[in-house]
Amino acid sequence: MFHKLFRRTPLAWRQLTKQKTRFAVAIAGIAFADILMFVQMGFEGALFNSATKPHRSLQADLVLINPQFQTLFSVKSFSRARLYQSLAYEGVESVQSVYINTAQWKNPKTHLSRAILVWGVDSTKSTFNFPEIDQNLGQLKQLNRVFFDRAGRPEYGAIADIFKKQGTVETEVNSKLIQVKGLFTLGASFAADGNIITSDSTFMELFPERKPDRIELGLIKLKADADIESVRLHLETNLPNDVRVLTPDDFAETEKNYWSDGTGIGFIFGFGVVMGFIVGIVIVYQILYSDVSDHLPEYATLKAMGYTDRYLLVTLLQEAILLAVLGYIPGFVLSFGLYQLAYAATMLPIGMTVARSINVFVMTIIMCFASGAIAMRKLQSADPADIF
Repeated sequence: MFHKLFRRTPLAWRQLTKQKTRFAVAIAGIAFADILMFVQMGFEGALFNSATKPHRSLQADLVLINPQFQTLFSVKSFSRARLYQSLAYEGVESVQSVYINTAQWKNPKTHLSRAILVWGVDSTKSTFNFPEIDQNLGQLKQLNRVFFDRAGRPEYGAIADIFKKQGTVETEVNSKLIQVKGLFTLGASFAADGNIITSDSTFMELFPERKPDRIELGLIKLKADADIESVRLHLETNLPNDVRVLTPDDFAETEKNYWSDGTGIGFIFGFGVVMGFIVGIVIVYQILYSDVSDHLPEYATLKAMGYTDRYLLVTLLQEAILLAVLGYIPGFVLSFGLYQLAYAATMLPIGMTVARSINVFVMTIIMCFASGAIAMRKLQSADPADIF
């Protein structure tokens, strides 16, 4: 099948390359459309990945949250008593409280303050799937000790470098002196430029107005033989309706839905992909339409010689495929480089993925095929009677 489709490719190739400048402009136009789609999809993926990474990093089988929870950026608290009540249900092995709030971190060098997300955890239990935290968890038992997110924005200061040299870093959080006693890697997001983890006792020191019995997250670990969904439904049914019980994946999906549906950011990125697709269709259509118009006498001659419309249409589709492939290659390469620049500038987890590269390639093929289908109408108008 493919052999038959491409056996006349030299004609399509020569049609495209006859005018080198137009051919180069066509390749550049398709590459631009691909870059636009890659960038929009890349930032959308970075948005969702960075926003949900904390949720997926929690060591828990189930998560207890306030029913009005939408995002960690503005998390709502609930009574810690609900978490302890869950211990009475069959299948529950242990529970853990997590406090979350935003504080002001002072850069130890510039003394400029910047908002940072603070996680207050039990310093005797593992909360996140970060081995570097578990290995040094005892460091948090003393007051005013924190672990710092090395993947946070550089505006917080060169904390990781200082820590590697000195073994500790002193600065202020909410105007209180603290010491960095460890590093971990979580990363910046659209909601938070960085994170620190501290003990629940230190958390209360940083936020003296907070009540210890009001928590933001309740982590529930189940027994090895417990069915997660059955226990979740049992807890959801029997606990008061001032809490929700979710799996970590559903918890992450709640955050993702907030950014995709509850804000304009998700719409903007999706709209950007659509615009790139439309721009590509217009560019390829203009190239193919101009090519057909310029060679209309030749097409009419071929018809007079006995070549069918099908032959000419296959040739036009071959041109569309060639444009799609040749335009995709520089678009992919340049987008890969732009991802690296964007990561360095924003610290967001933006990078090329196999799924995204395949999706954009398929969209490029569809884009060029759609343009070829529209340009076919002009090709079908090539009538030998008008020429001779």
